[in-house]
Amino acid sequence: MAVFAGAIHSRICNALTSAVRAGDDLGRLSPRSDAALVAMLIRAEVARINTHYGTIPGTPKPTLYKPGAEVLCVTFRIAPIYRILDLSTDLVARFRVTCVGQHQVSDIMLGEGVGECSSAEEKYKWRASVCAEEFDLTPETMRRLKFAKYNGSVQKKVQVRTEAADLSNTVLKMACKRAMIAMTLNVTAASDIFTQDIEDLPEELRVQDAGDPAMSPLALEWVAKANAAPTADDLAAVWKAGVKAINEAKDAVASNAFKAAVTERGTALTAAQPAPKAEKPEPQPLSTAAAEILADMEVLADDGAEVFAASWASLSKSTQNMLAGHYDGLMMRAQKTGGAT
Repeated sequence: MAVFAGAIHSRICNALTSAVRAGDDLGRLSPRSDAALVAMLIRAEVARINTHYGTIPGTPKPTLYKPGAEVLCVTFRIAPIYRILDLSTDLVARFRVTCVGQHQVSDIMLGEGVGECSSAEEKYKWRASVCAEEFDLTPETMRRLKFAKYNGSVQKKVQVRTEAADLSNTVLKMACKRAMIAMTLNVTAASDIFTQDIEDLPEELRVQDAGDPAMSPLALEWVAKANAAPTADDLAAVWKAGVKAINEAKDAVASNAFKAAVTERGTALTAAQPAPKAEKPEPQPLSTAAAEILADMEVLADDGAEVFAASWASLSKSTQNMLAGHYDGLMMRAQKTGGAT
């Protein structure tokens, strides 16, 4: 994270210096200077990684935690004010909270954020059953068998529904937390540095919510080579060399992006190839009776296309199938004689 903080610091150095020289009060900095001060807190380790913020695996930006939001509010002299809307029912505890950021010195309302939480969310809705007997005695609509991945294997867990009343306070606190973090990001203009609430999502949903991780220069290089491969043989060569280079770098993001690019390019190259021409089946040897019918049809073809077409239509389906390999030749012969059909 030192590289991340250093890059942020260099980007905002001029703005921060200007704010300090001007003697601006921390509560009156411009949004641009606000972002500079946030980055300075990171660089000076006032905001500590894994305590105030952290990077969730599979996400492109650090996530702002509640302790980090509190540090930013104290730094910028922001007092959070909560407006709570109770949307609970008999079966579900649900709250929507609006957190308004008020400047402690001037009482100016600086901005707000909205957060919501419900006991119907996956992590609150279910709990592990205490024992097999509890699971068996629970109504079928209030229990389930949960499949989850752990250490590369799939595990089955027996779970029962939770009581909404037991979670009411927890759900309210979580809604307040989400609203406060949203307000802090809005008021301090720190959304380009942090994301929010990713740690609250199930692992399988984190990448979709946060966006795809940024590709490294190595990934961009090999994806470009795959997209530029003119033939399937060239693509195979690119694949072999790219896999070797990416495996040596141990870049998982590059590996996934490269595989997707090769697959897409391979599909495009296959679609661009002309379809092979279907070969007409060779005429099969005819029986004596079929040979005689064929000889008659050759004579009729000499009388023109109309006569031949009418005669062909009068044949039985089995006979037509038997002579199908000769039909095109007979029709061409009839058309040369005269007439069309």
